[in-house]
Amino acid sequence: MGTFKAIRIDKAEKGTTVALTQFDEAELMDGDVTVRVEWSTLNYKDGLAVTGKAPVVRRFPMIAGIDFAGTVEQSSHPQWKAGDQVICNGWGMGETHLGSYAEKARVKGDWLVRLPAGMSAREAMAIGTAGYTAMLAVLALEQHGLTPAHGPVVVTGAAGGVGSVAIAVLSKLGYHVIASTGRQSEGGYLRDLGAAEVIDRSELAGPAKPLAKERWAGGVDSVGSTTLANLLSMTKYRGAIAACGLAGGMDLPSSVAPFILRGVCLLGIDSVMCPIELRKTAWSRLASDLDSRKLTEITQEIDLGQVIEAGAKILAGQVRGRIVVKIV
Repeated sequence: MGTFKAIRIDKAEKGTTVALTQFDEAELMDGDVTVRVEWSTLNYKDGLAVTGKAPVVRRFPMIAGIDFAGTVEQSSHPQWKAGDQVICNGWGMGETHLGSYAEKARVKGDWLVRLPAGMSAREAMAIGTAGYTAMLAVLALEQHGLTPAHGPVVVTGAAGGVGSVAIAVLSKLGYHVIASTGRQSEGGYLRDLGAAEVIDRSELAGPAKPLAKERWAGGVDSVGSTTLANLLSMTKYRGAIAACGLAGGMDLPSSVAPFILRGVCLLGIDSVMCPIELRKTAWSRLASDLDSRKLTEITQEIDLGQVIEAGAKILAGQVRGRIVVKIV
């Protein structure tokens, strides 16, 4: 047993402390697969963890990071062998299970998805949990029966990780995408991703009417709170909104009117405990339905030593698109 670099979070007298340090391999948690982590990414939840802004970390010490792509080093799981390239998202990593901002990770083999053919580990983390969550939202809208023929779709938090990938995927699938953002300077970026219209998030702010003018057939929301309430009030008859985030708050100051008068559906998207078969479907669709050139345009790269600073920036709304973290 040796040591490896990791971003470690410890409990402090007030809050937590975080540092890039050496972590003892003997402290890794139980699991039947050990992975050499090559790439990770920065998500909103990672920002909460490394800054201590919200109590997302449930055990200490903790290695931060909720997703990784890497190569299996050791395995006693029947599905995996040394040399396999794998992806892991969620399952409590960085919260209750030691996470991915480290050169090694030990997890359950049942948590892993095989890296799709033709996709590099770096590309997988350029997509990351944010992009995988966006695809889960698209799949839910499709399962609801939504098609481009039903009308426009709206994406909130459009310049963020979930929003960026959702726009790129939905536009490639033929939807007229309306991007909602508080950063109007990003209008060109959003149109390059495929947005047909860009609206200011102020249009979705303030108390929501029980029913407002119908504007879209569906949408992907990563904001929550009054934004989601307004989205629902403006959704067309029998439309649906896939909700996957809470950047604006956990509350939902809405009414039952959209549900019982327009038949609108609110589709909850959970990426953490999502069943493995649906994960496989999502990653397969990402390999085919996300333009790799657009992925390159929305991605910037940092190393482990820059994660803590970047975590503060993502909470401040200063991160556009996706950040990949080079581990080794």
